[in-house]
Amino acid sequence: MFSRVGQIMLYVQNQDEAKSFWTEKLGFAVISEENSDQGFRWIEIAPHRDAETSIILHNKDFVAKMSPDLNLDTPSLMFFSENLDQLHQDLSNKNITVGEIINMPTGRVFNFADNEENYFAVMEKR
Repeated sequence: MFSRVGQIMLYVQNQDEAKSFWTEKLGFAVISEENSDQGFRWIEIAPHRDAETSIILHNKDFVAKMSPDLNLDTPSLMFFSENLDQLHQDLSNKNITVGEIINMPTGRVFNFADNEENYFAVMEKR
């Protein structure tokens, strides 16, 4: 049986820029950073060090060469926030592309884009 989602693979063009976006602009923590002898590098990030689920930033081109049949599309991720209005304002102030806050049947939500124009969503959860 599955017990939880452990890691989400995010394939990016530039790992250093992605790491800067997620850590400097969004406040995520770097959990680990590894480099293999074969040039395979991954960066594990999470909203905080105790988070149950983390995101692994992989080099899209390297992974495509190693596993040409692998789907490298951006996953559709939904983050939660206890203060959606403040987060929306903070991201806007950091010149991050953000969508309008909209009311959905499941709650208030908005989208934001990373530095590679991948879009993610944030939902208010109190």
